Amino acid sequence: MNDDSYTSAQLMRWLWHDYLKKHTGLMAIAVIFMIIEGSTLGVLAKLMEPMFDRVFVGGDQGALVWVGLVLVAIFALRALATVVQKVLLTRVAQRTAADLRIDLLDRMMQQDGAFHQNHPPGFLVQRVQSDVNAVSDVWRAVITGAGRDLVGLVILMGVAIAIDPIWALLAMVGVPLMVLPAAIAQRFVRARSREARDIGASLSTRLDEVFHGIVQIKLNALEDYQARQYRELTRTFIRTEVRAAFGNSAIPAMIDIMSGIGFMAVIVYGGSEIIAGNKTIGEFMTFFTSLGFMFSPLRRLGAISGLWQMAAAALERIKELLDAPLHLRSPAKPVAAPDGPPDVALADVSLSYGDTKVLNALNLTAQAGQTTALVGASGAGKSTIFNLLTRLVDPQSGTVQIGGVDTTSMTIPDLRGLFSVVTQEALLFDETLRENIVLGRQNVSDEELDRVLKAAHVADFLPQLEQGLETRVGPRGSALSGGQRQRVVIARALLRDTPILLLDEATSALDAQSEQVVQDALDRLAKGRTTIVIAHRLSTIRSADKIVVMDRGQVTDEGTHDELMERGGIYADLYRLQFRDGKTVSDARGLSALSAKKRRERARQPNLFQRIGAVFFN
Repeated sequence: MNDDSYTSAQLMRWLWHDYLKKHTGLMAIAVIFMIIEGSTLGVLAKLMEPMFDRVFVGGDQGALVWVGLVLVAIFALRALATVVQKVLLTRVAQRTAADLRIDLLDRMMQQDGAFHQNHPPGFLVQRVQSDVNAVSDVWRAVITGAGRDLVGLVILMGVAIAIDPIWALLAMVGVPLMVLPAAIAQRFVRARSREARDIGASLSTRLDEVFHGIVQIKLNALEDYQARQYRELTRTFIRTEVRAAFGNSAIPAMIDIMSGIGFMAVIVYGGSEIIAGNKTIGEFMTFFTSLGFMFSPLRRLGAISGLWQMAAAALERIKELLDAPLHLRSPAKPVAAPDGPPDVALADVSLSYGDTKVLNALNLTAQAGQTTALVGASGAGKSTIFNLLTRLVDPQSGTVQIGGVDTTSMTIPDLRGLFSVVTQEALLFDETLRENIVLGRQNVSDEELDRVLKAAHVADFLPQLEQGLETRVGPRGSALSGGQRQRVVIARALLRDTPILLLDEATSALDAQSEQVVQDALDRLAKGRTTIVIAHRLSTIRSADKIVVMDRGQVTDEGTHDELMERGGIYADLYRLQFRDGKTVSDARGLSALSAKKRRERARQPNLFQRIGAVFFN
């Protein structure tokens, strides 16, 4: 995003219309008390005249009492106004920040897989947390400045003009000198703040990768390397923040210089008038006090100018995410999802990620109520089929149908309500075991929960947990073993009771004992459902109703295990390789190597013309 993507006025209008306008009542009350707080400065300045002329110079003892009482009343009113407006603004600021965070999270969860590939978790966390905090803090300062400081400044300027317009004009003599430098400083602050936000996102991403990959970092002795990478990013971040702080502090510094020039002009000119007897000491002290009180609001308003530019950089990033188009939407007139276990069909489906062709005019059918297994080398497009079925992505061409209904014709919640997915990752949330299974459903009976716990073999290890179903499973389920996590995910799928089951290498990361238990639970789960399986361990899919062999985004063969073994080809070669001499060989790498070997052998075989030439010339 370039420097001129959004002007300050555009960002402020958007923030006001979408988030602040709903809090108009509270903000109006806060502004009233800010006006009271700002007005007290003018009253205090005006009191200087009777205090000097009538009390100190004139010796009026009676005036001394009422002037003192008025001063106490002014400070008490100022204290009350300060407390009320700060409490109200804090309430509005927190509500606004919460609304921004919720809207950001909701929008990002609706984005497709490509969006999340281009925006790593650390980047998004930085936007939701740090950028929203920056905006919340700054807009509160802006409103306070507009309410308290601007009102105080206007009133104090009115008092100064009432004393002597020429003195007031002299006090502002330095203003024209700072207009251009202040504008330059604002642009500088915004650019540096934008850089700092981007680097901050990189820091968050680096931390996210380090903490999630801590085991691999330790095993590969990467501690020093990761620390060095983080140190370099941190140093760059510090340099950028310091430069932004320089630009931000330059504006109040210019106000200091302007004020100094104005003070000097007033002292020289006003002092000569007092000496000549044209002005009283009380008038001069009132004017001088007004200038002194104006000094702090001016500096705060100048600082707000720099702070706003920092917030504008954060707002740009937030608005960019909120305005990012949603490529996956539910149709305006949706079709009802099919009932019962449906068949699944992909017709002439093609999909590319950038320049990489993932699926190439693929045709695939999974019969209703049957188990279809997908076999192929890594990168053949198996997982992409799952993403297409659940509309995590849409194809560039071709159609995906479930029960004869195009996936784009159903609402996304209805479509995804047809699927239960069990993958090798077995993602769990840092909540209780119960919550990880029911996932917020409130109508789950104890009998129903007990049934799925037994069917998924979760009941086998439940007595080992001190708090049973109320045990917290830790970040990403780290308090459970791999086999236990898989069984929890299977229990979750059983409870969903959907007509279609997607299994993505669900047992590939388990030991033999855990695999047998999980496989038994998966077999129970698959009964009566349309099941599509991605499997590298071919022993787990021998009984599948149909096995589909994929290579380079296309279906190269399909049939039952016996049919494929009888025909030979990639599947038969891989099966023999996996169980050669009674040993299981790495499936994906073996299949990939076999596919490449087959292609090389076909390339070496003579074509028809070469065979004819051999007959005549040999």
